[in-house]
Amino acid sequence: MTDTPIAQRRASTAPVGARRRVVVLVGLIAAVVVSIVISLSFGSRPVSIPEIVDGIGLWLRGETASDIGALAVQSRVPRTVLALLAGAALALSGALMQAITRNPLADPGILGVNTGAALAVVIGIAFLGVSSGFGYLGLALVGAFVTAFFVYFVGSVGPGGTTPIKLALAGAATTAALSSVVSAILLPRQNVMDEFRYWQVGNVGRADWDTMAVIAPVLVIGTVVALLCASSLNALGLGDDVAVGLGVRVGRIRIVAAVAGVALCAAVTAVAGPIGFVGLMIPHAVRQLAGSDQRWLLPLSALGGAILLVLADTIGRVIGSPGEVEAGIITAFLGAPVLIAIARRTRLKAM
Repeated sequence: MTDTPIAQRRASTAPVGARRRVVVLVGLIAAVVVSIVISLSFGSRPVSIPEIVDGIGLWLRGETASDIGALAVQSRVPRTVLALLAGAALALSGALMQAITRNPLADPGILGVNTGAALAVVIGIAFLGVSSGFGYLGLALVGAFVTAFFVYFVGSVGPGGTTPIKLALAGAATTAALSSVVSAILLPRQNVMDEFRYWQVGNVGRADWDTMAVIAPVLVIGTVVALLCASSLNALGLGDDVAVGLGVRVGRIRIVAAVAGVALCAAVTAVAGPIGFVGLMIPHAVRQLAGSDQRWLLPLSALGGAILLVLADTIGRVIGSPGEVEAGIITAFLGAPVLIAIARRTRLKAM
């Protein structure tokens, strides 16, 4: 039997003790540390803890490792850092999108934002000769914002206005169409297919410090803006009328939070390609553990997203050795059942 909307809202806003939230916070921080160690330890060649310490020490001193174990660690450090940043940003973006739309299916991947950003970058590389990190970032931002606007417009057409399932269907259709365009651009260019392949599924294996430095300001600003919006998003979750009564400027907070969420997603896509489902899975998991208070949900989601993507990248390297399975494939494999479960639990009267 399907719960009523009132029952669902009460369940989702049930109070969670501060002690439990602190325990979840400490547990996630510890899990981040463990995931970093796992990422540096496993791959095509397992590395011991002493080799990790030696490799990181040499890297911090700017020295090149001669031992193969330490060399492996140094090669894994950039992709581990990118996985941490990308996972945190995608989960935070998903949490923001779910909060501002009150849509449990909202996610940068499901709504097509990732693919729109990737398509813009691929067009820039293939036809405009773009080759710099700043160029990638600018194109990704344009593609992400245009796609987000288009999907929201399509999802609001028809009786009932915008509904979770209409947004999800509009996003899925848009993603399929844009992915086809990406493939059409890449397939005739076999000489660069390997270079562009990660624009189709998402991967952190091409991490480099220069590109990460380009997107870092966007990630920092987007994260700060998201956290500053947390209290207003709590009020927004009670309904627009209640939020207005509490002094929240509903339209402004939606725009600001949406811009932050799309910018976070676009910045990640500019360097890692379209990685889906992180922004869907993690906020729901955190909500079950620590409640719906956005002041806790947003930072905890960022930690959870970092853990998920680091482990997804590690799993892909281990099972695909001596090659690798892209992290985007691993997250899609994990996220598809979650999407189905959430969709089945969502009341879809608008259908």
